[in-house]
Amino acid sequence: MSNPNNPSDPDSLSLAPSGGGSGKKADFSNVQSGSSSTETPATRPKADFSNVQGGSSSTEETIGEQTYTVQKGDTLSHIAKQFYGKANAWNRIFEANRDQLDNPDLIQPGQVLKIPAQAD
Repeated sequence: MSNPNNPSDPDSLSLAPSGGGSGKKADFSNVQSGSSSTETPATRPKADFSNVQGGSSSTEETIGEQTYTVQKGDTLSHIAKQFYGKANAWNRIFEANRDQLDNPDLIQPGQVLKIPAQAD
């Protein structure tokens, strides 16, 4: 037989509200939330990043490499003729710019192309 006054007796445990099961719900209407900190408000000046400069460098050798900004009406063949003296050297420019060109016939004005050094 269970003893309702013995908290060690598992048969006496109940999830029913205390007070004889009157059906009253707990009143949490006066509960307030908030937070606090022992840290004093920040009085330090904010970091000044106005003079930060970005940049990058490479150890890759770029001797003889130039760039060319594509103009309206340009083709890789015309650019190759201008830099190498041979229109059929267009593929060198295309391969050097595969990071931005998927199709050698679709170059756009304003694109800056790398022009590899002329082969000996």
